Amino acid sequence: MPALKRSFIHVEIFKIFTIEAAHRLPNLPAGHKCHRLHGHSFSIEVHVAGDVDPKLGWVQDFADVGKAFQPLFDQLDHHYLNEVPGLDNPTSENLARWVWQRLKPVLPGLSQVVVRETCTAGCIYRGEA
Repeated sequence: MPALKRSFIHVEIFKIFTIEAAHRLPNLPAGHKCHRLHGHSFSIEVHVAGDVDPKLGWVQDFADVGKAFQPLFDQLDHHYLNEVPGLDNPTSENLARWVWQRLKPVLPGLSQVVVRETCTAGCIYRGEA
């Protein structure tokens, strides 16, 4: 029996945002370098997965992803993350989850949030297990 041909294409798109922000990790020992106030150029990737619309040719308009992220950008960029409600311990893991919780209601196809705090260290969050 021949395999059924799919009439749609499932893909994942992403848009990358950069924020400049300061934070400290208050739950670490006082001597740990990350316990002290410091800053990062955070890279935040917002991934959306879904079926490609056969007429439009896309999963979602990148502009819509940008509009959804803009209120978060305004709260995070050039701010002290520890003062942002819900981010009293702003690790990359907690930041990724914070972003997810605010975007998932407006981006139902949200599939993952990637936070990079340096060019070699980061976190991927894919929602609650």
